[in-house]
Amino acid sequence: MPYKSKFADKDIEKLFETIIQLDNVEECYRFFEDVCTIKEVQDMAQRLKVAHMLAEKHSYVDIVKETKASTATISRVAKSLTYGAEGYHMIFEKMNKSNK
Repeated sequence: MPYKSKFADKDIEKLFETIIQLDNVEECYRFFEDVCTIKEVQDMAQRLKVAHMLAEKHSYVDIVKETKASTATISRVAKSLTYGAEGYHMIFEKMNKSNK
């Protein structure tokens, strides 16, 4: 059964369809610089790093030191890893396969 997001709508679907058309990192930089604030992109990158560190079983103290993320952000990411839509796990698996 296909995944159905809790926040799905036509505009978000169009955004995601647009993102998957990007071919490389340069195109991502160009698109996201126009669509998002630098802070929004930095926040997403920080959450991804936090998720990766949590998945590797790093402590909150180590994650705060490395990422400068708040403990509230770390807790939200941890909640997503445990109870979320499996997005972090999915992308980590894909990245592991592409790195082999």
